[in-house]
Amino acid sequence: MRTCRASAAGKFTVVLATIVVLAGCGGGPSPRAWAASVCGALTPWRSEINKLTSSTDEQMTAQTTPAQAKENLVRLFDGAERASEAARRKVEKAGVPEADNGEAISAGFRSSLGKMRDAYGRARDTIDGLGTGEPAAFYDGVRAAVATLNTEYDASALDTSKLNSEELKKAFDEVPECH
Repeated sequence: MRTCRASAAGKFTVVLATIVVLAGCGGGPSPRAWAASVCGALTPWRSEINKLTSSTDEQMTAQTTPAQAKENLVRLFDGAERASEAARRKVEKAGVPEADNGEAISAGFRSSLGKMRDAYGRARDTIDGLGTGEPAAFYDGVRAAVATLNTEYDASALDTSKLNSEELKKAFDEVPECH
């Protein structure tokens, strides 16, 4: 009889543990917590991108050799690519919010940041592949790479019209991290 009780107690413990684990894994973060995490990821990313954009503009007008401009632009676009990936990973780590369309909204943010990351990487690779022997041809190539980057960047923007969630809209309006 002792074995039977031990066995029943063991089974009960396993069932209880399973219920506790499933209850803990059942939901994602609240809309407010998710919005705070996302804004916490995007605020430094946006600052970094703005800084890199200003530096890129300066490089386009600076009196440098094509080789210097190439080195600087490759470094700048590499930084933008890395910053975009870091933001994407942080949004991924934030999980899926417990909100209407939470999965689609989370996926949309991650996809958008991934596309931006890839656009910066392609711009970096394009500029890195340019020859610097002929300055006019080099700068024409840079202008073309930047124009392509701008087009790809614009196309990667998150279409929020299809990702409606009143809970998340309210959360993004209310949490201090988003202001």
